[in-house]
Amino acid sequence: MKTYDVAIVGGGIIGGSVAYELGQRGLRVAILDRRELMREASWAAAGMLSPAPNCSAAFPLVPLGRAGLALYPQFIGTVEEASGLRTGYRAGGAIEIIRHGDAERELSTLVALHHGLGLGCEPLRLDEARAMEPALGRDARAAALLPDECSVDPRALAGAVLSAAVSVGVTLRPGVEAISLAIEADKCVGVKTASGETFHAAHVVLAAGCWSSQIPEAAPYAQTFPVRGQIAVLRHCGTPIRHVLRSEHVYLVPRNLESPQTVIVGSTLEHAGYEKRVTSGGLEKILAAANELVPELAHAEIVETWCGLRPGTPDQLPILGSANIEGLVFATGHYRNGILLAPITAKLVGEWIAERRTSFSWEAFSPLRFRRENNDRSANT
Repeated sequence: MKTYDVAIVGGGIIGGSVAYELGQRGLRVAILDRRELMREASWAAAGMLSPAPNCSAAFPLVPLGRAGLALYPQFIGTVEEASGLRTGYRAGGAIEIIRHGDAERELSTLVALHHGLGLGCEPLRLDEARAMEPALGRDARAAALLPDECSVDPRALAGAVLSAAVSVGVTLRPGVEAISLAIEADKCVGVKTASGETFHAAHVVLAAGCWSSQIPEAAPYAQTFPVRGQIAVLRHCGTPIRHVLRSEHVYLVPRNLESPQTVIVGSTLEHAGYEKRVTSGGLEKILAAANELVPELAHAEIVETWCGLRPGTPDQLPILGSANIEGLVFATGHYRNGILLAPITAKLVGEWIAERRTSFSWEAFSPLRFRRENNDRSANT
């Protein structure tokens, strides 16, 4: 019989970070994943660390994102020390470029919105922006500096987190597919797998990304679905890009500052089910936008392409906390923010399991919200 204090379903950056946190607290932890650990959305991420909302639906997420960003330097330091591995973490800010419409009005709105949400954002004159980024295209109409934003190499971070988790005694079980929860008297006591094994645990953490909704007992609470994102990696031998650059249709994340430079270009937002496939149309969309933002990139070599399946939710907010099944904790549905939110998610789950409290309110992300919505709809029909 395999028995642990905590069984974590899902071996992405969320599951791995939670495991490391719990392992540091002296708990016996196992991570179960249907395939190789860290090879889904975490492997496919670009690595921007930005708490800025991409739409109004994401406004409630900003305080959690700010908390996650604030934890990052300590998180990176601890993980790198425990693992002996580098993570590609870089501070230095990002630059938002406005290329269409009433640029000055959009810039004013952008700055006011960020300030209202407690986020750093300052307007840049175009000559200042070009001094900071000489390769910037000539059709930029306005620019803003987001000084607090950072980036990390998700693949390097993934390896470091898993190594750090192992260093505190976490058991890694790749290739173990969880198909259901073991429930006894309304309490979750473990995980049942496709091979017929049961992993017994006092606590189960569901961190299976867009596959969380495929666990039958958890599906009413974890209404996750896949949102495909395609990315291209360029080998850029021109003027180095020094900051993360964003515009309405694309983002560019430099991995290094010298030439030749690796630049991550992303990303699409596609509802294509669980189909992981890079398409010519998807690449055309992001590469065309990248070449307009930084024209020199038209000469860059495409060295890699990939896609990943982000864990979307109906309201674009993560699913965090306990439900009405004792022993079960949700840490899923992070959509585009899994890398950013890994440290704060790990901290909150660790606090809840070990201390039955959290230092940051996660009520807005409760898995019970979907059950309440279903009940409300039923009452109105």
